[in-house]
Amino acid sequence: MSRVFHVRAGTSVSRARREGPPPRLPAPDAPPGCGVPPADRDPATGGIVAGYLAPHPPHLIYADNPPQNEPRSRGGWEVLRWGYEELRRRLTGPNRPDVLVVHAPHWITMVGHHVNCVPNPRGVSVEPIFPNLFRYHYDFRTDVELAESILTEADGLGLVTSAMREPDVRVDYATIGALHLVNPAWDLPVVSISANNNPYFYSDAALDEMEVLGEATRRAIEKTGRRAVLLASNSLSHLHWDVEPELPEDMAREHPYDQHQYEWDMRLLAAIREGPTSRLREVIPEHIAQTSSETKAGSLTWLLSAMGWPDVGGEVLAFGTVIGTGNALVEWTDRRG
Repeated sequence: MSRVFHVRAGTSVSRARREGPPPRLPAPDAPPGCGVPPADRDPATGGIVAGYLAPHPPHLIYADNPPQNEPRSRGGWEVLRWGYEELRRRLTGPNRPDVLVVHAPHWITMVGHHVNCVPNPRGVSVEPIFPNLFRYHYDFRTDVELAESILTEADGLGLVTSAMREPDVRVDYATIGALHLVNPAWDLPVVSISANNNPYFYSDAALDEMEVLGEATRRAIEKTGRRAVLLASNSLSHLHWDVEPELPEDMAREHPYDQHQYEWDMRLLAAIREGPTSRLREVIPEHIAQTSSETKAGSLTWLLSAMGWPDVGGEVLAFGTVIGTGNALVEWTDRRG
């Protein structure tokens, strides 16, 4: 059914209006690296440095008490937050990338794959179910050149695409959540990609379109010479509680939704750890069917495709539940060479 949507939306006039003006380069006083690689960067050295399954539960940011988030907490979910500390440590020094590229399930677009091309998104992101936990003031830079390149490559591979250029766009909490947890300093430029959820309304839909988007992302990263880290902003099992405890961070109330969900999360993580990632082409859809996994949005498939389905296993940095949902931080680096 996903092939139904491989058409160009609108007329030539409306497409031209959506495409908008040429991309704007960062202002001269923009933070270093925001939108352009270092002057001496050889495009041949660009590529994907690492990929992370980086879930976005708003509870983790709430528990961290960053200044950008209005609500205050008493902590909680420490194992997952310690996992993010380790992830951040791994992105320092020579492993520091030029850009973070994130695919998130809550920027839902019904027609095509959208890429944020707004140079400096600013505003307040509110989690609609947990506004008492997540009201986050964001201000970050977009790598517009890379964003444009991803659109060009995806369009060339037959995907329906659109550039988001509305300066007052409100960025979704899944995008903000993953980016904050990976880089709370917000000193790296960003590219954010929407989740085209049309294919996932049909039980027989495959994730092959996300593989195409992954290939387009890889080509764009290499052609622009960026050293990029990819973030798949997905939880695993996604059944959750519908009643919040009086103290949201009460860890006595935190455990897997049920044993079935937990066991299937462990099956998926065992396959991830063992490798090769090509096995996951079959395991991910089965896990989705058994657990209502958030990976149905395709972020994890996009990431692994962009990395060329590495032959190595992934390293699980942390696993924990948030309101009963399964959440794993996983790192993939291509060590084949």
